[in-house]
Amino acid sequence: MRLEDAVRQWTVLADKDFASAEHVAKTMWPIPHEVVCFHCQQFAEKYLKAFLVLKGQDPPYIHDLARLAALCTAEHSEFARIMQKCVILTSYGSAARYPGGMQITEEDMTRALQCAREIKAFLQETIPELFLSEK
Repeated sequence: MRLEDAVRQWTVLADKDFASAEHVAKTMWPIPHEVVCFHCQQFAEKYLKAFLVLKGQDPPYIHDLARLAALCTAEHSEFARIMQKCVILTSYGSAARYPGGMQITEEDMTRALQCAREIKAFLQETIPELFLSEK
């Protein structure tokens, strides 16, 4: 498989996660905050993995965005700028998805959406080649 195709597979799935998060947040009532937060985490995870693929790495099967961001930072130091956003989103990947897990609030959901938007803006500015196939 061509590198561009492999990267594109990750970014297409990531974009679907973010579109799902926004759609659910705008159209469902009551809003399932944990579902929105989960899709924001998945969006970021898939874009970080897309970047690692772009750099010729086989992304690890982990969901810890801080660890993924650290791997990305080793390739491109600017990724340190989004580390805190990755830390915030990591907990929404699994802890909020099971009984007895985190209680997710509307504030959490708003923060997760904002983190996802800022991560995407960072990537579009810093690694535009991840988005070339969108044009």
